[in-house]
Amino acid sequence: MLNLLKAVWICSWAVVLTLALFGPIVVAALLGKRGDAAFHGTQVFAWCILKVCGIRLRVAGKEHIQPDQKYVILSNHASYFDPPALVLSLGLQYRWVIKKELRKVPLFGLALETSRNLFIDRSKGSDALESIKNGVAQLPDGTSILMFPEGTRSWDGELLPFKPGGFVIAGQSGLPILPVTVRGSHDRLPKGHAAFSPGVIDIVIHPPVVVGDEPIEPLMKAVRDTIGSALS
Repeated sequence: MLNLLKAVWICSWAVVLTLALFGPIVVAALLGKRGDAAFHGTQVFAWCILKVCGIRLRVAGKEHIQPDQKYVILSNHASYFDPPALVLSLGLQYRWVIKKELRKVPLFGLALETSRNLFIDRSKGSDALESIKNGVAQLPDGTSILMFPEGTRSWDGELLPFKPGGFVIAGQSGLPILPVTVRGSHDRLPKGHAAFSPGVIDIVIHPPVVVGDEPIEPLMKAVRDTIGSALS
């Protein structure tokens, strides 16, 4: 019964916040040239949803971030709490690279699209990456992108194999990779569950990785090892 009540609680708040913030976020996105105001609207959503669920954030490594630098931010992904935790923790303007299926989510999908996030059709392979690269080039100065290189949430909190897309985009765009570890989110809200557990989520920001001409496989392994090193 308690888990059911928790599930109803978080789902109800998600609906209420979406309805309340949808209009302001879309208007801000349509009126603003950069999309920064819309991003701040998502931060309001994130703060509220974590607050009502009793989630506290601890952030380490913010000294590794240069505020005016564009990054390809790569993070592990094990929970629906990861996006709000990252939105509040990094102190960066960024846009998501999101699977195109989320466009179909009522209100939420439209808010994502008007806020200048980048959608990827994973069935199109190299053509999809080319469209993302073009989108990255058009982002305002100081605006990064964030991707989950695992491609989906982990069922058990352990790292899944990484996909090469984010690394290819970083190499072609000449942007450094900013590895980020989200630790504890799986314990707070595992994949496949709606019942949450209050507690702490840690965000660990690692030193940026400059992408050169090296083969992509060693780069992927190095970044994956870095993100995984803070999961224990």
